[in-house]
Amino acid sequence: MNSFGALSYGIAAAAFLLLAAVLFIGALGRRGMRSGGAADRQAQIAQASRSGSRAGLSLGVASLITAFWAGVLAIQSVHGVFLPLPDYLLEMARDGAWLLAIIGLNRNLFALPWRIGAAALFLALIALGPLLAITDPHSFLHAAQAPLVRAGLFMAVATFVALEQLYRNANASGRWALRPLVIGVGLLCAYDLYLYSQAELLKHIGAVSWDARGLVDALAVPLLVLAARRSPDWSLEVFVSRQAVFYAGTFVAAGTYMTAIAAVGYLLRRFGGSWGGAIQIVFVAGAAVVLAASLASTAVRRRIKLFLATHFYRNKYDYRIEWLRFVDTLAEPGEADVRRAAARAIAQIFESPEAVLLVREEFGDHDGTAFVPVTSWPAEAPGLQHAHPLSAGSELARYLERSRTVIDLAAYRSAPEQYENVDLPDWLQGTPHWRVLMPVLHRHRLLGMVLLQAPPGPFDLTYEDYDLMRMTGQHIAVHIVQQETDRSLGQARQFEAYNRLVAFMMHDLKNSAAQMQLIVDNAPRHKHKPEFVDDAVRTIANAASRINGLIAQIKEGSATPASGSAAVALDDIVRNAMQRCRDRQPVPAAQELPPARIVADPAKLEAALEHLLRNAQDATPADGRITVALDVGADEARLTVADTGCGMDAEFLRERLFRPFDSTKGSQGMGIGAYQVRETVRALGGEVRVTSAPGAGTTFTLRFPLERMTESRDRNRVPGLG
Repeated sequence: MNSFGALSYGIAAAAFLLLAAVLFIGALGRRGMRSGGAADRQAQIAQASRSGSRAGLSLGVASLITAFWAGVLAIQSVHGVFLPLPDYLLEMARDGAWLLAIIGLNRNLFALPWRIGAAALFLALIALGPLLAITDPHSFLHAAQAPLVRAGLFMAVATFVALEQLYRNANASGRWALRPLVIGVGLLCAYDLYLYSQAELLKHIGAVSWDARGLVDALAVPLLVLAARRSPDWSLEVFVSRQAVFYAGTFVAAGTYMTAIAAVGYLLRRFGGSWGGAIQIVFVAGAAVVLAASLASTAVRRRIKLFLATHFYRNKYDYRIEWLRFVDTLAEPGEADVRRAAARAIAQIFESPEAVLLVREEFGDHDGTAFVPVTSWPAEAPGLQHAHPLSAGSELARYLERSRTVIDLAAYRSAPEQYENVDLPDWLQGTPHWRVLMPVLHRHRLLGMVLLQAPPGPFDLTYEDYDLMRMTGQHIAVHIVQQETDRSLGQARQFEAYNRLVAFMMHDLKNSAAQMQLIVDNAPRHKHKPEFVDDAVRTIANAASRINGLIAQIKEGSATPASGSAAVALDDIVRNAMQRCRDRQPVPAAQELPPARIVADPAKLEAALEHLLRNAQDATPADGRITVALDVGADEARLTVADTGCGMDAEFLRERLFRPFDSTKGSQGMGIGAYQVRETVRALGGEVRVTSAPGAGTTFTLRFPLERMTESRDRNRVPGLG
């Protein structure tokens, strides 16, 4: 049993099998992506897809055959056997598959006769082995390596020629994509040339070289994977996370480093004399400390990431990961301040240790506005103390708004002319650790700017950095504007509540003032009558009660004062409201009102009913009628107020009747009477319905739950649900 050979070819079989799977999935996936778009473009895409699918399939077939070849040799190594004819056929199949795959990559370069000739040669070499085995089986079995060596040399040279032609005739971008492929397949051919040339000279194949062949061939797989990544038409965009590549690459580098350290330590122990063992221990321990410090270093980690991004990926950033982290940071529940979350999100993307956000705000005498440093990441960073407000009318602010340019401060210090020699403030020029000044724009208006400190390690800005900075700046601008809008909306709601309070107060004061003005107007004629004096006293007492209620309402700061709800007689409240409205025509009339008890605040309900009757009087001519009726059912009391006034159309009922501060009386009305009636009735668990038509009058129907129904509802209410 040859354990090293079995391990070597086993690793090669697994590696090439994985490569074949990637290429096959990609090629089949490309065949399913040939729909959509205009006819001409669809045809071009379909043609490119077919070409890419063929290339991917041919390379996948070559990889699969190589995996099968390596697997068979691994099994032979386990059992210690050599099968001349199968080995010859597998060698030719492997070499021929790679030759045909390389030729198939450029069908224009290798015309049809070349492809036919290569296929014929391949079939001839395949047939040569069985032919020799049939015609001279004894010689083939005892000298089987001679045809294998010569055929292998020929196929390696032919594949080298095809690779050279393919690379030499490719353009610059094509060479960039083909370079890993040429190196990878060239490695297979170069080792075959070495192996078979040595065998031709020594008249036998070296066992060590043969066993190591599997591991050498496996080294070509990463290069072929990289070539497939650079040529997306060959393979599916198989996603390997940058974190996985980073940790795997770091692990390999650390392993290589420790292996080298172990080798040096062995040499120190071997040749260090009596102190060799101690020197080895100290050296290995010191090397381990250096390794740990390097892996913990942000600068070293950044250099590794930059190396991987440059040599293994098309883009510098993993935009999917960065975008998800950016959005998650802005949406974190713990980040109540959107501005600080924005500074943190940008600092994370560019691995900056410090970010300061300046936002346009009202500030001092800077023509009303300035860009003020409002927050930083991390919080209370030193840079926040050194940043100063920047006038919105400054040259720098106008330049950023006009050009929307991200300023590389290091480049500015060496060549300010590339930024139109814009004048930077002294505090910014005098702080060398600031590296980037990026604008925060919202709809072409400069909303703010972000200062970023240079991260540890190399930080060379590319077009990807500039584009990403501009995009993230615009995105955080939306969040900052949204926060300001929410803040303004909250203030507007506070003012709205205050205005509503004032409007209700003015409405009640207007009614009380109207009642007292009526007393003053009638006093010259009726002041000697006891009945008038009694009525005046009642009216003044009622007005005083209302004013005291308003004072309490102001103290509570609410448009709806605390309810003094109690079981009251609805019929008495209706009579009191009608009595108050007898001073105007038409006087509300009612038949006998049946008793009905409800739970309500009597003063508030009486005021609402008075508003309803006053509105009916305003809408009805003096010779018209206002009729009040009260019906009591098993569960509810139904109060109806009908007038023969001008009426309202359906649109007014639907759109304007219950809208607060929308009055049809011009400056004489507040527009809250109907709204107050509806809200008062709803607060009692009732409802208001209105029927009306122009010229046909209006009917208000108010439904109130009776006292026993209200008590039953309160008893059955689930605690905590209101």
